[in-house]
Amino acid sequence: MTSGPGNVLLLSCYELGRRPLGLAVPLAFLKRSGFSARGIDLVVEPLDEAAVRGADFVGISVPMHTALRIALQLLPRIRALNPSCHICLYGLYATLNAELLLARGADSVLSGECEEALVERVVSSEPRERQPRPFRVRLDFPVPERAQLPALERYVHLDRGDGVHVLVEAIETTRGCLHLCRHCPIPPIYEGRFFVVPRETVLADIRQAVREGAHHVDFVDPDFLNGPGHALAIVRAMHREFPELTFDFTAKVEHLLRHRGILKELADSGCLFIVTAVESLSDRVLEELDKGHSQADVLEVLDATRRAGIGFRPTFVPFTPWTTLGDHRALLRWIAQERLVDDVEPVQLALRLLVPPGSLLLGRPALSPHLRSLDPGALTYRWDHPDPEMDSLQRASQKLVENAMVEGWSHRQTLAGLAELAGAKLPDLGAPKPTPRLTEAWFC
Repeated sequence: MTSGPGNVLLLSCYELGRRPLGLAVPLAFLKRSGFSARGIDLVVEPLDEAAVRGADFVGISVPMHTALRIALQLLPRIRALNPSCHICLYGLYATLNAELLLARGADSVLSGECEEALVERVVSSEPRERQPRPFRVRLDFPVPERAQLPALERYVHLDRGDGVHVLVEAIETTRGCLHLCRHCPIPPIYEGRFFVVPRETVLADIRQAVREGAHHVDFVDPDFLNGPGHALAIVRAMHREFPELTFDFTAKVEHLLRHRGILKELADSGCLFIVTAVESLSDRVLEELDKGHSQADVLEVLDATRRAGIGFRPTFVPFTPWTTLGDHRALLRWIAQERLVDDVEPVQLALRLLVPPGSLLLGRPALSPHLRSLDPGALTYRWDHPDPEMDSLQRASQKLVENAMVEGWSHRQTLAGLAELAGAKLPDLGAPKPTPRLTEAWFC
């Protein structure tokens, strides 16, 4: 089937509560190629069934695990509404799960730097191969097309910590990652490469965000400091043009350690907080995940960010096959001792290691004794902890966190509840402290 310049519909299932780049970027590529495509963000908009019926090509963005699970539920509905359209799933998790997606009714899957390939699929919907490989090519990036997306007011806000909420726009300056952390979904797709979005494209995107009312930029790169010179040039230019604009970013512990000399300038330029994947304080677990840092490095970075006046927001994978009960208790105590209770989202303290298809953990001798079969519904390989009590603790912790979110518990109440489950004695948690944070807590 050739759709030519026919009806193109792109759907986004979930992007952390942000306005989806998984729509804005491909819409810009399609517009530049002469296609009048429509994007629908299913998080804040209903599915337009008439648009699905009239589409020649339906693209579904799956940049993350949660989005893919939603897309799997969506696939049969799309196919029932339009049996003849070409359905393409694109994004980080697409080729990792290609076999499953093609079996469930997708016609093609795309990952990596795939926007030009997406345009090619629109022009000629026949997939090139049934075992697709990720694209690792340099693209000529247009400015993301955000005009037809819902207003910023409908997305994640910045809670400054003082009761004031401001509008946020998600901006990317690089894609991919230099590193090969074994539990991360990025290395199987990018194999240690990253790609720069040109500075002027990024700045033009920031300008249009400010025009729409954004007062805070959420740099959503997998690691903002993969290209530190590029990142710093963008921050300096942004601060000169919009001195009141604040921002946050994500970076590895080892990058923050290596580039600690620029932290004060980043703070002076508007950086409110940094998200970093600490994952664990156990050096054994960190070694198995190949994180590239140690517990001592985490302590050093925490001190460096505090000296610079930047918030430190760690993320964790607290339950792995190698995590002991002592490790878990120590993590909960450390969060309390370091007065990080308000900087750690409770959901982070109940997460279980995901092992998706294509994971670099597969085949590792340390994981093999614990590994079970692939669960296609959960999109992960199952594993058992050598101590069944740890699996029980994870399930109980997850249930507690879910209930706490529904019932509106404070971070302190939730941490205390998790500590009680684990039998961990916590120091005095002190009074709550105002801390800037985004209003969407989930991340996977």
